[in-house]
Formats: sequence, structure tokens, C-alpha cells
Amino acid sequence: MLLYCSYAPARGIGQGTFAVRFDFYGDTVNALFDKSCTVTFSGPLSENAILYFYQQMENANYEPFIASLNAYKEKQQLDDWLYYQLIRKAAQFVSPKADNYLRYTLYKWFFLAKSGYGTTLRIIDDKLLFYVQSDENVYEIPCYTRDGKQYVCLNYHDYGNSVNLEKASITEVSLLQQNAVKSFSYKVSQMPELNPADYQERDLQFAINDNNYRFKIKLNPQVQTMFANYPVVDYASYFDLPLSRETYESLVPVLKKNMKGLNVKNGIDYLMRFTRYAFLFEPDTQQFGKEKRLTPEQTLLYGQSDCEDRAALFFYLVKEIYNLPMIVMAYPQHVTIAVKFDKALGKPIIYNGERYTVCEPTPQKKDLRVGQMMPELSKETYEVVYSYHPKSK
Repeated sequence: MLLYCSYAPARGIGQGTFAVRFDFYGDTVNALFDKSCTVTFSGPLSENAILYFYQQMENANYEPFIASLNAYKEKQQLDDWLYYQLIRKAAQFVSPKADNYLRYTLYKWFFLAKSGYGTTLRIIDDKLLFYVQSDENVYEIPCYTRDGKQYVCLNYHDYGNSVNLEKASITEVSLLQQNAVKSFSYKVSQMPELNPADYQERDLQFAINDNNYRFKIKLNPQVQTMFANYPVVDYASYFDLPLSRETYESLVPVLKKNMKGLNVKNGIDYLMRFTRYAFLFEPDTQQFGKEKRLTPEQTLLYGQSDCEDRAALFFYLVKEIYNLPMIVMAYPQHVTIAVKFDKALGKPIIYNGERYTVCEPTPQKKDLRVGQMMPELSKETYEVVYSYHPKSK
């Protein structure tokens, strides 16, 4: 038996079906698993070996387990990325990654495919790459087009992000998938309910003039794992990533309290300086060895962050507290934010006929005020990569 957690026969179900439990970021997932789904895969890796695994699973009683995963998804309102994290946990429970990586990957693929998502498998030399159909822009990981649809690799990181696709021998595994109608989305609209006991307090502080501000923010290290392999996506998806409830409640009400009595301009200045000075600056290439966009919660978790990460956190806080129109300005080597006030400050940024005020959330050589821009950027070209307008009530 491949299961590594306790199980017991489920009443009223087939004789080989067991009630099982496994962890999902501090929460317990209850599921039904049939022993017929315990399928071996000893290799070597080949299309025939994968087809044999597939046929065994097709003949197994896999429906109760898939139904359990989908029920948990619906109950917790998991977006696709978080549902895939659930599937990863489920595959790890059924077939631990360290014991047999190929079998673990095949379980992930089968569970996601049977949940209705378009998926493909490709054998590239001696490696098994697992793809999901997605209509969104995803960067710096392998994608390919089949029958006019884009497929994005989900396990490229397992091979150190270094599979040589140009010189490799590629075999696409031919499998008939029924009910694969869902396109995978990387957008995350809400975080799952995480175990409050897993949160840790982190001290943050910064100063404005002679006033020192200190915070004790509740942060959950599980969030780092949850988004460890989250790819580089469009700014529209990345800048709309939320905070978990415990982190939100430990930060946003405190910020609002500290800003009480400030006008909008001074309140924005306060948020700008919080994101600028409460964290150390570190380029992604030095911290991670590659480009990596942190979610707002990851920026709070890590001790260092770059301009994109601070821009995302600042954007989130302004949206949450003031809900003002904003644009994200991407320069060749920098990303910053401009906010639309009732009256623009400094030299305005004109976008779609509206006047926006630059608010720099990243530390610079000069202590820039609201409306001030880095001098070296004044003659550089930029692209508005995302614009936000509050929805009319």
C-alpha cells in the first residue's frame, strides 16, 4: 500500500474504499480512496509504460477520490492554482515524491485531468514534463501550442528549470481525455483558511520624520510553499493577489489606525514609505538566482524584496484602503506606481486622458515625495502594464 497516513474502511461504500485524511496547509482534507487506485510504476519511462499506468487507473475506482477533491475545492472556494496545490498534496499522500517521482507526477496529471482540465504529457529525453492548458500569459517556463491551444508546463522546476528543449528528443504521449473542458487560470482571488496556530509574528518598523512606527504582523510560512513555484504571470494577475485573513487583520487595521486623520495625499505618502523602508532591498537575481515576482504576502514574509514586489504590496494597500485608480509603469529596469488623486501632484503621468501622480514605493538615493520621480527615469520610456479602476457601485 502506498498510502502514508491512517485510513479506515468507509461505511456504505465499496469494500475496497477507505476514508483517508491528509494535510493541506494546516487543514485536514477528508477523502475517499479506493485501494484499486494503488497503481505501481516501475519504469523505465516510455509512452507504453505511461499508457499502462493510465489503463490501470481508468479501470480503478478513482471517482470517489476525485469527487472528494472537488468537494473540498468547492467548500474552500479554491482557485485553480490553489486547487493544483491540493492535487500536489493528494499525489504526495498517495505516492510520495521522494519514493518515485515519475509515479507521483503521473498521479498529479491523472487527478488534474479527471478534474476536467486539459492536460498533456511529454517525454523529453529521460524526463517527464506535465502540462496544463491555459489561455493566460505565463513567462519563463516551457509552453507549446497544440490544436490552437496553449499548454504550460507545471513541473519544470522539478528539473531545476534547465531542460534543454531545443536539442531534446520529445515524445508527446497520446491519450484520449474525456471531459477536459477547463482552461487553467493562475489568478488567485482569495487565500484559503490557514491554521491560525501556524502563524508567526514578525516585527516591522520604519520612520517618518521623527515618528517611529512598529508592527507585529502575523505571517504564515506555509504561504511561501504555496507560491514557491508560482510562475511569472501578467501584472493584472500578480497585482490582484490577496493576503490571507490572519495577515490582513494584523496589518491593514493597524495601518488604518496610524493613518487616521490624514488626508488622502498624506495617507498615500504613509503607505509609500511603509513599503519603501520597512524591508531591505535585494534584486531577485541575488536572492533567488532568477526573476521572481513575490505576492504581497511573500513580500511581508521575506526580509528582502525588489521594486516589483514593493510595487505589488503598495498597490494592494492603496487599493484596499483607498480604492483609487492606479497604473503600473514598467521601465526597462524598474517598476513603479502612479495614483489618480482629485488633483495631480508634481509632473503628472497622462494615461487615457487622466492625470496620475507618481508614488515611488522603492527606496532610492533621494527621499522622493509623492509626485516626485527618479531623475534618471524622466527621459526613459515606460509601458503601462496594468491599469486599475474601481468598479462603479
